[in-house]
Amino acid sequence: MSIESFGQWLYETPLSTSFRETSWVVPAVQSIHILAIAVVIGSALVSELRLAGLIATDEAPGNVVRRYLPWISRALLVLLASGTLLVVAEPQRTLGNTVFWLKMALVLGAFLTTLAFRRPLLAAPAGNGAVPAKAIAFGLLLVWVVVIFCGRFIAYT
Repeated sequence: MSIESFGQWLYETPLSTSFRETSWVVPAVQSIHILAIAVVIGSALVSELRLAGLIATDEAPGNVVRRYLPWISRALLVLLASGTLLVVAEPQRTLGNTVFWLKMALVLGAFLTTLAFRRPLLAAPAGNGAVPAKAIAFGLLLVWVVVIFCGRFIAYT
């Protein structure tokens, strides 16, 4: 089954139709999605700026990571759930959209990179913003910003 035929099938399901025909569902889910994005970006911003040595330098990086990584993880679960509902409501708008798939790849990559580079900090807090940590921190911030732009451009492509 091609992605187009799957999208058409999904579009015609009663669940998809009810989401589209109930005037408040899509705006409510989009609002929850945007709030979860704010939590991810805010938590990532604080974590990355700490790892880059720009804020909270009096606190161990591991402590900051321990505080904000659960927020990122939980908000990503909310994003997955709300995003799935948005795809069900408008599958043709998203499933055939290259920008949507780019966004998904960037989110997955950013989250896996975040986990991979946080694991040592969670095990034994050390390091104080070495050059590779700064480069990774700024790189991840850039990726999250691109994710936001991709999310906005899905509607226009």
